Amino acid sequence: MTDTLRPSDIWADITAVRECAPLVHSITNLVVMNFNANVLLAAGASPVMAHAHEEVADMAGIAQSLVLNIGTLDPYWIESMRLALPVAARRGIPVVLDPVGAGATAYRNSSIEGLMQVALPTVIRGNGSEVMSVAGAAVQTRGVDSSAAANDALGSARALVQRTQGVVCVSGQTDHVVDAKGRWMRLHNGHEWMTRITGVGCSATALIGAFCAVQPDAWRATVSAMSLIAIAGEIAAEKAVVRRQGVGSMQIVLLDELQLLDYATFEQRLKMEEAQC
Repeated sequence: MTDTLRPSDIWADITAVRECAPLVHSITNLVVMNFNANVLLAAGASPVMAHAHEEVADMAGIAQSLVLNIGTLDPYWIESMRLALPVAARRGIPVVLDPVGAGATAYRNSSIEGLMQVALPTVIRGNGSEVMSVAGAAVQTRGVDSSAAANDALGSARALVQRTQGVVCVSGQTDHVVDAKGRWMRLHNGHEWMTRITGVGCSATALIGAFCAVQPDAWRATVSAMSLIAIAGEIAAEKAVVRRQGVGSMQIVLLDELQLLDYATFEQRLKMEEAQC
């Protein structure tokens, strides 16, 4: 357990999301939109899924954070992101980027780079392959699935934080959260079944947006968001197994746990360690 970030600190962030209900503007993909919104609502945040060119700038003008997810990208949605980004940058609200499938196609790679030319994100969250691709490493992805372990992407993550001066989260069996100040947190919660539910990773990105809206330290906010969804998923999977149910039932219990998780359970389960870069 780390000496610099305590379970009570993370729980304070979870409570802040529940009490403040930050408005999270998500320009996200069609596959996960409904589940992302439900995850944000269960955690206590307020989601808005707006991508029309006529309103994205206005929506970014009132939101507390902006989340960009390129999962089902097309030119219209990329332009929506390009319109919202400058508004978020001018207002100084956090921007969280999920480079889904980075490295799979040239179009995805050029779209990500184009967005980063408009404004650098506060946080980038992706799997090992995605992070390595965004950082410019030679990597072959399997669609939106990772072909690289999270540990393999740490060098790329550090290179990315030097460019963005922000935070990079590499998701995997162990989640790694690094920033430009040299901080590095390893999180060991979660369950393999979380990879069998569409949108869990994308929902983690959305949650980071909610936490960044209430916690100005984006590194701590990212650690808090990833801890919450990992522990909720861990408990949901265990309950599904006990009931002889599968990932369909687990998805529902995951939402329940995001809403109902208490501090005693959270503190008992949290597995985090701060490492040296």
